[in-house]
Amino acid sequence: RLANAVTPLWRLPYQEQLQVKYESQRKILQTLASRLEELGIDAQKPGGLCCPLQPVVPSPIINGYRNKSTFSVNRGPDGNPKTVGLYVGTGRERNIVCVKANHVENIPSKHKQVAQCYEEFICRSPLDSCILFHEGGHWRELVVRTTSCGHTMAIITFHPQELGQEALATQKALLKEFFTCGPGAVCALTSLYFQESTMTRCSHEQSPYQLLHGAPHIFEDLLGLKFRISPDAFFQVNTAGAEVLYQAVGELCQATGDTVLLDICCGTGTIGLSLAHRVSKVIGVEVVEKAIEDAEWNAAFNGISNCEFHTGKAEAVLPQLLASWEDARPLVAVVNPSRAGLHYRVVRAIRSCRSIRRLLYISCKPEGEAMRNFLELCCPPDPRKKLAGEPFAPVLAIPFDMFPHTVHCELVLLFTR
Repeated sequence: RLANAVTPLWRLPYQEQLQVKYESQRKILQTLASRLEELGIDAQKPGGLCCPLQPVVPSPIINGYRNKSTFSVNRGPDGNPKTVGLYVGTGRERNIVCVKANHVENIPSKHKQVAQCYEEFICRSPLDSCILFHEGGHWRELVVRTTSCGHTMAIITFHPQELGQEALATQKALLKEFFTCGPGAVCALTSLYFQESTMTRCSHEQSPYQLLHGAPHIFEDLLGLKFRISPDAFFQVNTAGAEVLYQAVGELCQATGDTVLLDICCGTGTIGLSLAHRVSKVIGVEVVEKAIEDAEWNAAFNGISNCEFHTGKAEAVLPQLLASWEDARPLVAVVNPSRAGLHYRVVRAIRSCRSIRRLLYISCKPEGEAMRNFLELCCPPDPRKKLAGEPFAPVLAIPFDMFPHTVHCELVLLFTR
């Protein structure tokens, strides 16, 4: 049941998985074409698509490709309330159970090993797991990040409840001892982090990640560059797939030596930095402060001097940045937002900036909020929504299989005007 929930396509041969994904992306482009027709835009291309769709680009690695896994702590099928794994069931049906992920094919063995050790640690602990905040308990989720350089970072979330600083210090010392001198030492962690959190999700600014052991960062090699990764920084979960994706993005940008690349939702700067040698300047925008610190370090370490990075919400930073844009150089935008898509103020700023003639939208869920963005980019000027400027048109779609065995795809849509 867990394999079917997390990796629904795992039983299919890989070529069949790619075909399933191609069909789902085709339906998305048909939907976009229909929605554009409703707006009075003649968008129907052969097959009822809004633009040509290329075959799904396969992932170079099919099994164990994830470089980041998040494990929950909850009751297992045997009733053990300290099971570390992934969820099966739904809250609505009240049949949630936490199942060990040992057999899930997209998770590497190192992640499974750390999860098993964490379960062993919390089972020894006199403190309860925190299943529902109001019912007490402390031990919560585990995030494991690994890199092709052999680095492993573990981040443990802990609900402090009413514990004082002394009791917290004791728990941190026990965790460190277990993973450095005890049974957890087999994991050979590069970094062990601890975060006290009274919320479901907590940023570093809300509750700092506390380094209990090892180095503050792990490092990844990508397209000949070295990247530093902080606990909460975004990095594509499939590193080998990301290399293929970013190379294609570079070609689709059609960047020349005088191009300025605008990298919106840039994370640790991977896209911009990997393309910096092709362009005159890279401007990155990212909301996560630590990710921008990583991006700046990455630029300096790799000897890249034509990049500037801005911290803040894209909807706050970008309108200011583009409103005063007077640079005559061609401006190409690459956007890689979360599933929530781009804020409408970001779309408005992009449309209003005449210099942007080419836009690459990378979406991990194009049928979701990204669809709203596609329509906002392509619709006729709409004074009610303050959408001015010449509309964009979709000209090419390329899906990348960043998530083998799952139904998800990363879709790159090229828009021009």
